[in-house]
Amino acid sequence: MTLSFLTRNRSVLIYGASLAVLLLLMKWLEWHFIIIDHAFELYAGALAIIFTLLGIWLALKLTRPKTNTVIVEKEVIVKTAHFILNEKELQKLGLSKREMEVLQLMAEGLSNHEIAERLFVSLNTIKTHSSKVFEKLEVNRRTQAIDKAKKLNLIP
Repeated sequence: MTLSFLTRNRSVLIYGASLAVLLLLMKWLEWHFIIIDHAFELYAGALAIIFTLLGIWLALKLTRPKTNTVIVEKEVIVKTAHFILNEKELQKLGLSKREMEVLQLMAEGLSNHEIAERLFVSLNTIKTHSSKVFEKLEVNRRTQAIDKAKKLNLIP
């Protein structure tokens, strides 16, 4: 079957194969002339692409933060024996455990930087927690927050 097909369509197959070879030769010559005539531009473009990719990689490598975040959870510790935490007021205000820790450390007289070091968080995180504590207690300063928290039996 295939032999009869080949003999019947011999001229068509030869014509198609010769056209394919001629087309391949023309494309090869076209690429050959483009590469020879524009060799400098092609090399310069390849170098530009390589150095652009290298620059992007290096910028990402250098701007990546070098610190590792460590999450440390601690239980809120109440120091005095006669102190009873007002759970109802704590839930009403909606203070989180971390905000309570920050409030207790504020009451101990620690600065924001010292609190950040003790809790292993950044200074900006402590500032955010402090502002949330001030907002929830409806005060403007640390001393007011400590005084109100003591009156509400949130800290000893």
